[in-house]
Amino acid sequence: MNNRYIGALILAPFIIFLFLGGIYLKYGIMILSLLGMYEFYKVVKSKNIQPITVAGYLLCIVYYITLNKTIDYRISFFLLIITVFIIMCIPVLDTDYNFIDISITILAFLYVAVFFSFIVLVNNKTYGNYLVWLIFISSWLCDTTAYYTGKAFGKRKLCPKVSPKKTIEGSMGGMLGSTIACGVFGYVINSSGVSIPLYHFFLIGATCGVFCQFGDLTASSIKRYIGVKDYSNLIPGHGGILDRFDSILFASVVVYYYITFVIGI
Repeated sequence: MNNRYIGALILAPFIIFLFLGGIYLKYGIMILSLLGMYEFYKVVKSKNIQPITVAGYLLCIVYYITLNKTIDYRISFFLLIITVFIIMCIPVLDTDYNFIDISITILAFLYVAVFFSFIVLVNNKTYGNYLVWLIFISSWLCDTTAYYTGKAFGKRKLCPKVSPKKTIEGSMGGMLGSTIACGVFGYVINSSGVSIPLYHFFLIGATCGVFCQFGDLTASSIKRYIGVKDYSNLIPGHGGILDRFDSILFASVVVYYYITFVIGI
C-alpha cells in the first residue's frame, strides 16, 4: 500500500476527535501537541541545543488540563512565568545548559502546544462544531491549490532561500483556493442555522490563505536551519506531526482571533 494512504489511515482517528469534540478533542489535541513538541525537541538537538524537555512536556500537560471553554489568561500566564522562573535557574546549577536551551524549551510550548490549543478553543465557541472546520478547510485547500497552481503556472520564486519550489503564482492560487473554499463552506452552514454574515467566511479564508503559507514557510525555515527534510517519519508519506500540521497551526490562531475580536463570538 502507498505510504501516503497508510499515513492517511494514521490521521483518520483525528478526524473522529473533531466530530466528537469536547474532552475527546481536547486530550486528542494534547497528545498531538506532545508528539509535535517531541519532534521539535528532537531535531534541534542536532544543533547542540539541549531543551529541557521534561519542563516543556509538563507545561503542556498542565496547560491542557487547565484549559476550559476559554483561555484563563491569569492561569496560563502564571504557568508560563513560573516555568521560565524555575528553568532559568538551571544553567546556574548545571552549566551544560544555557539561555538558548531555555528559549527553545519555551518556544516549542508556545509554537506547538498553544497554537494547537486554538483548535479546541474554536470548537468550544458558539457554532464551534462548524467553525472549527474553517481551520482545516483553509489549510487543506490553500496547500492543494497552491501546489497545483504553482505546478501549472509557477515561474517567479516566492521565497527561494526558505523553500525553493514555492512560487508567487502558487501562493496567489493558494490564497484564492482558501478564500473560495471557506466562502462556500460559510454558505453551506448558513443554511444550517449559523447566523454569521457570509462575507466573514471569505475574509477568514483570505486571511488564512496568507498565514497558512507563513506557517508552511516557518516550518521550512526551521528545517532548513537544522538541515532536515522532515521533522520525523511518524506519518508515512507525510513526515511528522509538524510537517502535516504546520499551516494548520497558523490557521487555528487566525480563525480563533478573527471570530473572537471581529465577529465577537
